[in-house]
Amino acid sequence: MLKISIITVCYNSESTIEETFKSVKSQVYSNLEYIVIDGSSTDGTMGIVNKYSDVISKVISESDKGLYDAMNKGIKIATGDIIGILNSDDVFFDENVLEKVANFHNVNDIDASIGNIVQINDRKKIIRNYSSKYWSPNKLKLGFMPPHPSIFFKKELFEKLGFYDLSFKSGADYELIVRYFLKNKITYKYSSITTTSMAIGGISSSGFSSYKMITKEICKALEMNKVSFVAYKVKYRMVWKIWSFLRK
Repeated sequence: MLKISIITVCYNSESTIEETFKSVKSQVYSNLEYIVIDGSSTDGTMGIVNKYSDVISKVISESDKGLYDAMNKGIKIATGDIIGILNSDDVFFDENVLEKVANFHNVNDIDASIGNIVQINDRKKIIRNYSSKYWSPNKLKLGFMPPHPSIFFKKELFEKLGFYDLSFKSGADYELIVRYFLKNKITYKYSSITTTSMAIGGISSSGFSSYKMITKEICKALEMNKVSFVAYKVKYRMVWKIWSFLRK
């Protein structure tokens, strides 16, 4: 039976993390390892962590170098066959997500699966469906990646191809996906599974200043991996996205 490791990184997340834990506890799939990496929270986060000790397999609570350092810590202690990330203000879309993911990986000999997420507002209303259906690795050259929380990777990939690069502030997930999908051409398949309900906002999805920052980091990720691209297409990627939508 395929073992799945789920990693949640948190810091002062007492206002949201209990819903995250409830969504993990609701999963019908049993062969689950749940890892929580806390960055020495100063609020009530660890009290909630302790409340869900029956769900959580491993906990680390210590200072770190940020989000991606914490993710790397979780990946390094994970023992599952495949690994997924669940943010501390997100929840699984329904109780069958991990069962669907396990079944998909069992019948497909792939390094990774990509799926869909939905974004919700503070009233729990879906305001965006973010799908990987029409995504391909070449779209990374235009600034487009599949939704990170929808990706499930084989654990062995991290050991072979490396972890999240801590020189990035917001784009280490983009760089890792470029390195895996474009540079090393891992095998993958679109699962059609909606994995996650994700709260709007965050460092990579709010405001013009963050758009500029992630644009810079996308270009850095492509350059680091020696991928040929046209910088202005990355800069104006939202124009290309709207154009593609209108064509469909």
